[in-house]
Amino acid sequence: MSDLILYQRDYCHLCDLALAVLAEARAPDFDSVWVDDADELEQRYGTRVPVLRDVRDGRELDWPFDAAAVQTFLTRLT
Repeated sequence: MSDLILYQRDYCHLCDLALAVLAEARAPDFDSVWVDDADELEQRYGTRVPVLRDVRDGRELDWPFDAAAVQTFLTRLT
């Protein structure tokens, strides 16, 4: 399991954009979790997706974010 999770939805164009930004930022491996699959996640993230979460400390980076914001977020992983 990765230290990062990207919460997203099926058929979400913003989520597709977030994936491109994460690739541009050269983010390390992350797990994708679809909020549509669980009521609890739907309630927590339904209107916020995509959201990048650091599972070690609970920090979250809400959309919109760019490659620079992702890099700043990732520097705190070490």
